[in-house]
Amino acid sequence: MAKSKGKILVVDDNSGIRAALKLLLPMHFAQVELISSPNELVSRIAEFRPDVVLLDMNFHTDINTGNEGLFWLSEIKKRCSDIEVVLFTAYADIQLAVEGMKRGAFDFIVKPWDNEKLVETLKAAYTHRIKETGHSEQDNPASSLKMHWGKGLAMSTIRRTVEKIAPTDATVLITGENGTGKDVLAGEIHRMSDRSLKQMVSVDAGALTETLFESELFGHVKGAFTDAHSDHTGKFEQANGGTLFLDEIGNIPLHLQAKLLRVLQNRAVTRVGDTKSIPIDIRLICATNKDLEKMVRDGEFREDLYYRINTMHLHLPALRERTDEILPLAEMFIGKYSERYRREVTGISPKAKEKLLTHRWSGNIRELQNCIEKAVILSEGNTLTVNDIQPAPPQAAAESESMIGEDTLEMTEEKAIRAAMNRFGGNLSMVAKALDISRPTLYAKLKKYNI
Repeated sequence: MAKSKGKILVVDDNSGIRAALKLLLPMHFAQVELISSPNELVSRIAEFRPDVVLLDMNFHTDINTGNEGLFWLSEIKKRCSDIEVVLFTAYADIQLAVEGMKRGAFDFIVKPWDNEKLVETLKAAYTHRIKETGHSEQDNPASSLKMHWGKGLAMSTIRRTVEKIAPTDATVLITGENGTGKDVLAGEIHRMSDRSLKQMVSVDAGALTETLFESELFGHVKGAFTDAHSDHTGKFEQANGGTLFLDEIGNIPLHLQAKLLRVLQNRAVTRVGDTKSIPIDIRLICATNKDLEKMVRDGEFREDLYYRINTMHLHLPALRERTDEILPLAEMFIGKYSERYRREVTGISPKAKEKLLTHRWSGNIRELQNCIEKAVILSEGNTLTVNDIQPAPPQAAAESESMIGEDTLEMTEEKAIRAAMNRFGGNLSMVAKALDISRPTLYAKLKKYNI
């Protein structure tokens, strides 16, 4: 029987049942986690992001509703309605299980269960989730990213601040050099928030051209422009109830900043080509590698928008300023890429460690990650040697550092073309029209940027 891609979370206080399912379910699903208490349910869902929850209906604690299964079913559906729930019940509680289906459960399984019936029901629940949402949590790489805090003073201070602000809806501005992990920190804030069971939608705001800006962020209706063949839901609507992460916000042109500010002030969007205002409920996180205060002084960034997005400000220090994290991060990447590339690398030689610690890492964590990935691929033993570690040459690193926070015109152009190609599924006519260039010009640029 083919293994499904689904992620299954089992909640049952019976150790014997958990032991049996621990053997059965991994043969059929990509990832399986089992917990004994529903008190862990909310935090585990936020961290593990399951597609389907197999939920026992009765635990030790007495809940006023008369059945804990119904209570926790309601909690799951309230926090993350697209997760499917299969109820696990004794024969005597079948009537309660039927009530559970009326309240949103996908199906129920009666104990003692038939293995084939259980697996097929969970697979059906997973298939239904994919059909309804178009994706599995496993397909979302952001859901698996974890923040590495380290033990240094700077990161410990940021962590304490994040623990305070994450449960609120306060808007957060994250600054720092390229490669410091601003997107990962945004994901961590979302994961620790009360919106964690909803989606975090990420947008590279700097890659949106003027033509695409309103359509991508606010959506459009059918017929709004020549190639608008159907309604399109914008990123603000997609993030409704969850978190919207606007990366590279410092790259948004001044005249488009006013349109963004209007939506943030009104907490509503109007799709391109429509007159109806759609209320939105989002938690906004922004990131940039630019000095926005200087841009405000120079008239390149709106002061009112700056204060709107800067309720809380977190600055991620460069990796060279937190050298205590270099080796732990390297070891984390070794584990990741050893598994991906089926290598048996388990350590780093003393000289290799010294080389890692003395390199400047102008590309920060991203450069370190790329370096370790390449080292693992090229390694011939269980330990990375000094020859395996090949960071960027000093000259290249210096050039990279001098460009931090400053995208060239070509980089901006390439980002815009790639975003348009992705947006219109490679339809060159629509891409050329959106970018306001001719098809021959588009062909030349596709060749230039090897797209």
